[in-house]
Amino acid sequence: MTRRRASEGMQLIIEALSAPQGDIVVHDLITAFGVEPAETAAYVIGEPAVLSRHLRFGSGGEIVLHDDVVVAVILHLTPTPFAPWALDLAEWIPGIDNRATFADFRTLFDVPWRFAEGDRYFVLDAAYLRPEFVRYGGRRAGDLQRVAFTVDDPKDTCDPAHDGCPTCLELVVRTEHGSFDVDGTIRRLIDGLEAGTLASRGEPVPLSDLRLLHASALLERVESQVSCRACGRVACLTLYRDSPPTMGHHPLDAAMRRPHEAIPPVTEWGDIARIAAAQGAMRYLDHEPGSWFLVEQHGDLYLDSRYTVSSMIDDSCLIRLNDTERLAYDEAGRDSLTDLARRIDSSSPHREESPFHLRDLRRYPDDGRDYSAELRAAIANHTWLSRQKQAAAERARHASASGG
Repeated sequence: MTRRRASEGMQLIIEALSAPQGDIVVHDLITAFGVEPAETAAYVIGEPAVLSRHLRFGSGGEIVLHDDVVVAVILHLTPTPFAPWALDLAEWIPGIDNRATFADFRTLFDVPWRFAEGDRYFVLDAAYLRPEFVRYGGRRAGDLQRVAFTVDDPKDTCDPAHDGCPTCLELVVRTEHGSFDVDGTIRRLIDGLEAGTLASRGEPVPLSDLRLLHASALLERVESQVSCRACGRVACLTLYRDSPPTMGHHPLDAAMRRPHEAIPPVTEWGDIARIAAAQGAMRYLDHEPGSWFLVEQHGDLYLDSRYTVSSMIDDSCLIRLNDTERLAYDEAGRDSLTDLARRIDSSSPHREESPFHLRDLRRYPDDGRDYSAELRAAIANHTWLSRQKQAAAERARHASASGG
């Protein structure tokens, strides 16, 4: 380091975060790492497009910029193609060296730490610090591989090391004029699912339904999510009613927290083919709050019954009603289902000795079907329709009160 003492290295990194590349503090950091990068990588990611540049130095330092603003600084502590010798961590974080364990970091910083995508990280005053160890490591000297400083919380944003994921870089399709090609991107995502390079999250909206649901204008935003098998990030393609579409990458936890509205029944937005495909789906019939749901499909009746595993845990058992249970339902109605739900609960269907254990379609599905997903869709359709009726009734009451 030419302009600052080695003991101030970490402060120099933190000051450089969020600064534009032309800032003097970034210049100082570049100088400290070695003046000229040994390697520069550039990637265009997402929509709206972000230019990600990685300045990699022979010393083992790496500066990550998004649209020419520093978002991360990575200290590589093992040899890399651009840095054949490991960086000396003690020159940047006094009290910590390349053989540090997680306990050493915890003792030095004495600040809260959290989990993100399997890694632990520390919340500093002006940055987040993530020591990266070998898989399942951190207890032994020599496990430490890298130390990353980031502007954003690692729980909410992707590891900058994944900016260059070859699979993800091919997902966004643009026209010859550079604009975002939504249909081309959807086709590219479907191709990735078929090739096995991507995995479907199945929610909030399947890719095959994205355009149809968006065209209905029933929702403010509709989104499909797929995960990359190479880097683990989740690509979220979002279409808005009144705004341009977006495509972003998120950690799984952050993707699961993204807001979305309840999906209306397909009859409200699907085309003829899509509605026909859904005709044979499960449909809601009845439920007892906190106890059971009854659904029907192709003349079969299914009961999804809650049961207690322990004082802290409960679960659901989904069975197809047999002839005896159907006859009881025909004769006694809802009371027979409540009685059946009690018998399921008392038998502990998670145990093999329960007469309902092998009948549980969640545990032993026919032909590999995802009964849980089918049931959720049936219940979601019922919930959406109920909310529309409640909203309409509320509007009618307000109109009546205003008119009276």
